[in-house]
Formats: sequence, structure tokens, C-alpha cells
Amino acid sequence: MRYNIPKNSFFINNRAKLIKKLPKNSLAIINSNDEMPRNGDQNFPFRQNSDLFYLTGLDQEKCIILMCPDHPEEIKREIVFTVKANQSMVIWNGHRYTKEEVTDISGVNNVQWLDAFDMLLRDLVLHSEHVFLNQIEYFKYQTEVPYKDLRFANEIKLKFPQHNFKRLAPLMADLRAVKEPEELEMMQKAVDITNKAFRKVLKTTRPGVMEYQVEAAMSYEFLMNGASGHAYPPIVASGKNACILHYLDNDKECKDGDLLLMDFGAEYGNYAADISRTIPVNGKFTPRQKDCYNAVLRVMKEAIKLYVPGNTINKVDAQVKKMMEKEMIGLGLFTQEDVNKQNPDNPKYFQYFMHGMNHYLGLDVHDVGGKDTPFVAGMVLTCEPGLYIADENIGIRIENDIVVGDTPFDLSRNIPREVDEIENLMLKR
Repeated sequence: MRYNIPKNSFFINNRAKLIKKLPKNSLAIINSNDEMPRNGDQNFPFRQNSDLFYLTGLDQEKCIILMCPDHPEEIKREIVFTVKANQSMVIWNGHRYTKEEVTDISGVNNVQWLDAFDMLLRDLVLHSEHVFLNQIEYFKYQTEVPYKDLRFANEIKLKFPQHNFKRLAPLMADLRAVKEPEELEMMQKAVDITNKAFRKVLKTTRPGVMEYQVEAAMSYEFLMNGASGHAYPPIVASGKNACILHYLDNDKECKDGDLLLMDFGAEYGNYAADISRTIPVNGKFTPRQKDCYNAVLRVMKEAIKLYVPGNTINKVDAQVKKMMEKEMIGLGLFTQEDVNKQNPDNPKYFQYFMHGMNHYLGLDVHDVGGKDTPFVAGMVLTCEPGLYIADENIGIRIENDIVVGDTPFDLSRNIPREVDEIENLMLKR
């Protein structure tokens, strides 16, 4: 295995926290992700359902957990089902969990093969008043793919139409939003690997290099250091491409005099890092680039101080937008008089800073949590002010990963971000 999995006490504790949120006589059901077809006879690399991993630590396809904490038979209160590997499966696709391994990883003692699932599911459903089903509920995301949890939900509702079906996602979101020490350790590892990749980029970037070659340097360091790869498709955007917020082509030449904006992060043990850095392709910021960069950096340093209990994403975002507005005036992008006369529904700053300031981070790069949910110590969010001046070919974003606390803690504190530090490291290429 590429990563050091937490002890099963972590997953046992996570399940105990969920059980406390379930009403009496409840059943919660979570399926592993599908193996998704790519083309021909090939699948995409498997990535586990984040909620199943959070509750069990199992990182294999064809796994299901049933949690029925008030079942009269204690042995049936937690059951994990997994695929029974035959000799042919092992020869062609490698080892699959034994029952003993499932127990060692998850701490669940009752492990069954999948062929026992239907009978035991019926037993647990008929002993339950409420059936909690899992589903993707990220508000910006829609998919036409009928993924496993969704297919299962449709099937079980047909089989047991008179039961009371409920949403599990809000309960899981509440649990996952605050990170346990084991999770922060995994996220720190993901950030540290990302730091190594960035330092590699600083040594190898120069005029004439292609954006995809920069991406290749990142990927190399990720895999060499035990990450499964990128936590999300990386943005490697030089020159005017840096003003395209979700630029993913990564196929242009990095030219002398241009800036290179990179938004990237390693995934380690299914936990994500999410870092943005902007560097001069030739190793030296122009005076204008430096002024713009330092304006964004000043805002970032002030914004991190806001990651304290009781604040919210929307409150931080509003304060940061005012900070950026002041910096934009100082850069001559518009005047205070322009601000006084602006349409409040289309503020002047939005022309140069048009995305949100932060988002939750964890098992998903855009992790669970609401924009008006008060921050709690242990939550992790990004801090990512930006500045995009398309007619000057300037696109700047600086992004760090911050743990909420009375004194916010920066997981990415060791990743270079000062102008002098970046230039000095690039001069040593």
C-alpha cells in the first residue's frame, strides 16, 4: 500500500460518532464506488467513496457497510460485505481482502461475502424504522452517471416502499467537516508531497518549457513520494491562460516574461492537498508583476487571521473582497470614485477577482460543509485570493490550506510564497 492507513480505532470512532446522530431503530447503508469504464476493456483508476473510507478505511471496490445499532442481535449491528476472491480473480487482478483483513482495517467484526447481502439486508431493513441512504449532495455538482449509491437507493425503495427513507449525506457532512488528528496527519503528508513537487517545478521551469512538462514534474514527485497522484486535474496556466480559472489544457509553451499560475495538490491516503502558486517563467518578476503579486500576498496573510471559530466562508469572503478592492485601487485598476459609483450588483473588483475565497478541504478537494456554517476548530479550508488582469497577461493566485483554530495553523507554511524566496530558488536552477 502506498500510504500508512490509520489504526482501526479511528474508523471505529467515526462510526460511533455517526451512530450518535441516528434516531432509534435506524439503518445506514453505504456502498463503495464503482469501477468506472474508460474505453475498450479498461477502467479508470479506482477511487473509493469518501464516506465509506471515512467509516471503514476500506480502499477496495465491491464493499458495503450496514449499520443497524439497535438490532436485537448485537452481531448484526455492524456488517461489512466484500467480494470473495477466487483463484482466477487473484491471478488476473491481484489480492482482494480476506475477512480477517477487513476486520483488521475497519474494526468491524462481522464480515460477510457479498452473496449473503440480500438476505441480511432484508433482516436489517425489517428491524428498522428509518433507512439512511447515501448520495452525492455537493450543490454545484450534477452527474448523469447512475453511480452505485444512487442505483442502490432506487432499488431498495422499490423493494421496501413503505419504509421511511432519509438522507445520510447531511449527517456525514457534519461529521467529516471537523478533522480528527489522524486526518490532519494525512493532509499534512499530502501538503508536504505537494511542497516537494513545487520545489521541483522551481528548479525545472524556464522559457520554452511546455505546460504539460511542468505537470509531468509534479506527477513524478507525487508518485515518487507515495501519493496516488493528483487530488484533482491540475491547472498549469502560463501567460493569458492564467486568467482562465479552470484552464486544464496544459499544452502551451511557457514564454519568457510570462507568469505561470499552478493550482495543484497531491492525494495521499485519499486526503487532498490544494495549493496554488504563481511564478515568473524566467525566474524574475517584473516590477508590475511583483506589485500585483505582493498585493495578493498581503491579502492572503490578513485573510488567514480570519480562520477562527465562529467565522463563516461567506463572512471571510466578504471581508477579503474589500481587502482586494483596496489593493486594486492601489494598483491603478480603478479609483475610489469608480467604487462609489459602481452598480452594487456588479462591483468593480469582480472584473479582476471573480471566484470564491475559500472552500472546505479533506477527503474531497471541495469537501463537505456549508458556506454559512460557523467555523469550528479542526476544520480545514483553503485560503486563495487571486488577481486576474487579462489585458496585461497577469493571472495570480496564491492558495494555502488552513486549519481553523484560535490561532489558525497553516498546513502549507513551508511551501515558498515570498517573491525573494521564489526568485532565489529559481536562480539556483
